[in-house]
Amino acid sequence: MSPVAGQREIVDRRTVGALLEGADREGVAVVLKQALADGRAEIARRLVDKPYAGSEAAHAYAFLTDQILRLAYDWVTTRLYPLANPTTSERLLLMGVGGYGRGEMALHSDVDIAFVTPWKPTGWTETAIEALLYLLWDLGLKVGHSTRSIDELLAAAAADHTIRTALLEARYVWGDEALYDQIALRFWKEAGTAADFVTEKLAEREARHKRMGDSRYVVEPNIKEGKGGLRDLHTLFWIGKYAYRLRTIAELVEVGLFSADELRRFHKAERFLWAVRCHLHLAAGRAEERLTFDYQREIAARMNYAERPGKSAVERFMRHYFLHAKTVGDLTGVFLAHLDEKFARRGRRLGLPAFRRRPGKLEGFMLDRGRLAVPDDGFFAAEPARLLQLFALADRHGLEIHPLTLRAAARGARLIDAGVRADPRANALFLDVLSSPRDPETVLRWMNEAGIFGRFIPDFGRVVAQMQFDMYHHYTVDEHSIRAIGLLNRIERGLLDEEHSLAKALFPRIASRRTLYVAALLHDIAKGRGGDHSELGAEVALALCPRLGLTGAETETVAWLVRWHLLMSATAFKRDLADPKTIQDFVGRVKSLERLRLLFLLTVVDIRAVGPGIWNSWKSQLLRQLFEASEEMLRLGHKHKGRKERIAAIQAELAGRLGWDDSRLARLAWRLPDSYWLAEPIEVVERNACFLDSVDRQADAVGAVETRVQPERGATLVSIYAKDQPGLFYRIAGAISLAGGNIIDARIHTTEDGMALDNFLIQDEARAPFADPHRLRRLEAEVARGLDGHEPPPDRLAARAPPLARAGAFSIEPAAFVDNRASNRYTVVEVNAADRPALLFELARAIYVSRAVIHSAHIATYGERAVDVFYLTDLTGAKLESASRLKALEARLLKAAAAMPAGGAAS
Repeated sequence: MSPVAGQREIVDRRTVGALLEGADREGVAVVLKQALADGRAEIARRLVDKPYAGSEAAHAYAFLTDQILRLAYDWVTTRLYPLANPTTSERLLLMGVGGYGRGEMALHSDVDIAFVTPWKPTGWTETAIEALLYLLWDLGLKVGHSTRSIDELLAAAAADHTIRTALLEARYVWGDEALYDQIALRFWKEAGTAADFVTEKLAEREARHKRMGDSRYVVEPNIKEGKGGLRDLHTLFWIGKYAYRLRTIAELVEVGLFSADELRRFHKAERFLWAVRCHLHLAAGRAEERLTFDYQREIAARMNYAERPGKSAVERFMRHYFLHAKTVGDLTGVFLAHLDEKFARRGRRLGLPAFRRRPGKLEGFMLDRGRLAVPDDGFFAAEPARLLQLFALADRHGLEIHPLTLRAAARGARLIDAGVRADPRANALFLDVLSSPRDPETVLRWMNEAGIFGRFIPDFGRVVAQMQFDMYHHYTVDEHSIRAIGLLNRIERGLLDEEHSLAKALFPRIASRRTLYVAALLHDIAKGRGGDHSELGAEVALALCPRLGLTGAETETVAWLVRWHLLMSATAFKRDLADPKTIQDFVGRVKSLERLRLLFLLTVVDIRAVGPGIWNSWKSQLLRQLFEASEEMLRLGHKHKGRKERIAAIQAELAGRLGWDDSRLARLAWRLPDSYWLAEPIEVVERNACFLDSVDRQADAVGAVETRVQPERGATLVSIYAKDQPGLFYRIAGAISLAGGNIIDARIHTTEDGMALDNFLIQDEARAPFADPHRLRRLEAEVARGLDGHEPPPDRLAARAPPLARAGAFSIEPAAFVDNRASNRYTVVEVNAADRPALLFELARAIYVSRAVIHSAHIATYGERAVDVFYLTDLTGAKLESASRLKALEARLLKAAAAMPAGGAAS
């Protein structure tokens, strides 16, 4: 363990030991608990003074624990259960294992210890161990412990590589030191082969990465277990120590597994990660290892990060975190490459990917056991464009790049200057990789890891490790963009046909596929610059695309796609697609079928690349509906042409599905307005027709509710049929919320004979279809109460569910926007607010109090943020035109958006 500065300021064992003289068990616990608290306070104070001194803090916590354990051990063995003449069997070793054995701890880390006896424990050793454990538990320490003889310990290590790893880091703490020496000697004599241990550790690492998300760029990383975290650094040392019998990290340089510079980077990353972990334990007050949003802001402040133009303090802190995680990944690759070389010389490799097929030309590069390599150290310096050629060859021939070659490329990244960036050949090589029909995602990620990507495209370098501080985006900007490119590639290759049949069908119809891939690269390139990233990104595209070799027309298209890459999702998810004005305005912006196809494809991959669970069939359906309506309008050329024909076609299809006679179908067609037929999918129209027919046959029915799980839409359809009445919508919204449902879309229709036919799409808390039979019955009962005029009690709504987990980490100022131009018939109101249960109920009641009528509602959520859009009229069916009335409506909506359910609904 590294020496700790100012040890007696943390704990003075002699002083504390003197206080234990003559103390009883309760008194000993009081003295040691105070010493522990004082020591921890001193370490925390030091961390305030030097907030980046993570390794120092980790060693200090281990030192403090050592002293407390030694004092407790001495008191138990010499005061509580003293032995005048111990036998050779009555010897006891207290040994630190695992992280504690390594001499590194955070505030709330487990204290992993092993009690070791020469042979089977005697009565005295069992009694002493029990007393010592009870004392440590009284101090509040979380002790992980085992009691074994030497033979049992070594047998367990031989049988279980987890125990073997813990023993690998074992450290003498107190007790019989001769036993420790005996264990250390036998451990290395009886250790298994290094290759087997390395293989086990790498497999364990792989499984851990998959469990944690398999990316070091998730925006809420696990500092300890996540990819690029402390455990990855520990794994390197475990492997090096086992394979080379090392004692310290510094010896990795002596055996050639690291260079001196790489060792420096190792220590720098380790120090930063330990600092973050120690701050996190202090902030959480428990053993928290996940750097969640609610702690990120506090730790950024603890580590003295400040705001900068376009970047908040927390975003700057997290960018540094991800850069250090990237360093861990770089070091892992270099370490394993060296290790693989050494094992290869012994006739065994560690399972790194093998040669697949021999390429026709290597263009000066060479193959090293199937991996692309360079002939000498000056290869890149002689011709810097080879740094791009390396990745182009790897992509073209399906080759792995030798880790040492990636290391050389990373060192040579500084060779990329303005001259290389202006080189047409280098740009062509880059564009070949970016738009590759093979596997651009993998090769671009290698390029990014080596630092070549950001050097060649400096604007991309600015978003490397750039996080977005919200609960919607799961990855850093660079990782998100690379994933979007990978998704485009998989759709084009037909690997996602089941989910994206329309997208796959569009690919052969686009004029320039490289335009689409460049747009995917650049769509978020200007995030973190302090302005509208879409507008700023379009400026980047206009400057960069000619350099990459795109034509003037292609450049203009890329710039347009970047500028409007959010247009299609905003229209599909926030606007009424049955309103002709919605389609007219969208088409007026798009203007061409080529742009429409490109924008659809870009929108799909942009949403999917946000993170797992973001894409669903409901979003797919909305985007497809918008695409098809817009394509039709672009082909027909006039917004009203075909409207009556479309309605007639829908009614004809319905007749074929239902088999009704003409008079029965004609009555249904008369009752439902034209807007209904255009708003609802044919499957919903069919369900509604049967539902209405069934209720109408019940003479005493005053209202009814029907639920139907629709897995293909990722939601459950809740249909309401009742006498139209004021406040019906907000009462139903409240009832659905009480039952635990989240409304994601609502269509409100009024029949010609004064009945309300409302269709709600709802999901459960996990954004999945609301499908549990018991909960569906409860929902139907709650809605029935709403149809009878009962308003959900505010206290029940408040108790339904807490606000979104970790949403308190974000400050969202409610905003309301009124637009009387977005629709020819309705006033469109958009409300942005922090998402929470019953928000829609409160907003709908505010609208009701304002004497406005909701005709459709469209609910979108982006992590912690909800965006609810309402299409409104006054009680006469006209738009809301009065400025004073609109101002009052806006005030009520803002009050409702800001209110918490516990305080009652907004008025």
